[in-house]
Amino acid sequence: MQQILWAEIIIKGIAGLGLLIVPLAALAIAGLARPPTGLWPRLVGALSLAIAASIWIGLEYPASRGSIGPAALVPINLLSAAVLVAALVMGTAAPTQRGKVLIAASAILLTVLAFLEIAHA
Repeated sequence: MQQILWAEIIIKGIAGLGLLIVPLAALAIAGLARPPTGLWPRLVGALSLAIAASIWIGLEYPASRGSIGPAALVPINLLSAAVLVAALVMGTAAPTQRGKVLIAASAILLTVLAFLEIAHA
């Protein structure tokens, strides 16, 4: 189970750092639509980093209260994947093929992580 949680920390941490530090460039590299300002991508990056930090706290300090564990990560990952799939189905996910592939791969990865967390909980 710890390997799954470490994978979550790495994935969410890297994505969060990229969006927090260079939000518009990260979106351009990923092939996603660029918003007029970097506020919302930065906010998503900060939230991703907060989730990664909370998972890390739960792993490093098992007696801590309030950290995000596998039970909370399941709905986070499933709802995130559902939003990504809905955007793909509605055709508003990304303007480029590269962006659409990235969105689809992210949705699949989030779903796999959620089911792995369900299986190991």
